[in-house]
Amino acid sequence: MAEEIREALSYDDVLLVPRFSNINSRKQVDISTNLTKKIMINLPIVSANMDTVTESSMAISMARHGGIGIIHRFMTIEDQTNEILKVKRSEGILIEKPYTLTPEHIIKDAKVLMENKNITGILITDNVGRYVGILTHRDLMFEDNLLKPISEIMTPKDESITSVPNINIEAAKKLFKEYKVEKLPLVDKNGLLKGLITAKDIMKKDMHPLASKDKKGRLLVGGAIGIKGDYLERAEALINAECDVLCIDIAHGHSQFVVDTIKALRDKFDDVQIIAGNVATAEGTLDLINAGADAIKTGVGGGSICVTRIVTGAGVPQFSAVLDCVKVANEFGIPVIADGGIKQSGDITKALAAGASSVMLGNLLGGTEESPGQTIIRGGRKFKIYRGSAGFGSVMSRKQRENGNDDLSDVVPEGVEGTVPYKGNVSEVLYQLVGGLKSGMSYCGAHNMNELWKNAEFVKITSAGLKESHAHDIDVLK
Repeated sequence: MAEEIREALSYDDVLLVPRFSNINSRKQVDISTNLTKKIMINLPIVSANMDTVTESSMAISMARHGGIGIIHRFMTIEDQTNEILKVKRSEGILIEKPYTLTPEHIIKDAKVLMENKNITGILITDNVGRYVGILTHRDLMFEDNLLKPISEIMTPKDESITSVPNINIEAAKKLFKEYKVEKLPLVDKNGLLKGLITAKDIMKKDMHPLASKDKKGRLLVGGAIGIKGDYLERAEALINAECDVLCIDIAHGHSQFVVDTIKALRDKFDDVQIIAGNVATAEGTLDLINAGADAIKTGVGGGSICVTRIVTGAGVPQFSAVLDCVKVANEFGIPVIADGGIKQSGDITKALAAGASSVMLGNLLGGTEESPGQTIIRGGRKFKIYRGSAGFGSVMSRKQRENGNDDLSDVVPEGVEGTVPYKGNVSEVLYQLVGGLKSGMSYCGAHNMNELWKNAEFVKITSAGLKESHAHDIDVLK
């Protein structure tokens, strides 16, 4: 045992010292940051890879607001891949591989495809990929003969509006305006279909100017993988679906398993961006960076549904953990993601000021409409189920999926299950969190993340100071 037991602090133990500021408006504050070495995001918030927090709906909303979502792994490889594809197909200036059918398909085929993929039009090609027409929801109106061939009702090539594959956005906008169409098939000189641009996607670009997007104009999304069993197969499937970043999902990230997993991923996939963790020490950070991690996820036992510290006796209070990990990560230019312990917007400011590049949120997003958690009514109020990845339900579903094992004898949960109040759309929650973060940065005189890291000065407070920080000596209206 070490001779000296050092003190470690949580977010509630510290406050940021107000500094001189010449910031007159939140609009002057830039919160863009690095998620990994190569991936930039405009909102330093990541939705947690938990089965009651992030699937495609959450990931789409997070990316549209400038952040990113990590799709959880507590599902089959096929299902997780489909969730990634939903995000990638949700918008993008160019859809490289639009859904297609042939003229010989029947109306029933078209309706099934439209319903399953949530699309309003299908491009029609021949058997070698030449564009021959388009079928939209308007063509299907009042058609009740499901066996009728698509060729009888589609708009043929010579009556539809198409363009060349290298058309720019402004030229596409002019065609949409002139011909009042919603979809613009891109056809090369040989008649082969090369992609699709939709008016809806261009409108989304204007509606969400700060959206986190890849080089092809599609929303960014991450996928979680494990360290055993099918993890390499899962990683390959996610990468083939053009997932932007892989997140190694394990509670105790400072382990040989994680080091070996990073090396295996790096050997097989080379350029893939890897988030590794969770760790809570400088030593853990260094080992994962040396193994090839592109970002470090910091936090052990700080989540609202995590009882790792109670069950195992292990962990580090989150503020100190972030400080320790950042010291090492900064030497290598590797971003740190602070995961856990965030209860309000002020904690986000503290985590980032401590040196983290972004924060991962679970509880604060778990009650939103976009989270996949089950909605329940209790006492006339709406709630959503929220559970930890190391909780009983998640562990059991994982065991049953991986090996058909439903034996309870070796399950020692390190997380609990509960409910969180329903909070409406995630956009409303993010608006409040971003407002608090930008105000917090203005108190530090910080126009951007670099200035926040440079200007941040913390003071340690007592329990009396914490009480003073909250509303007190008043009956708060609820």
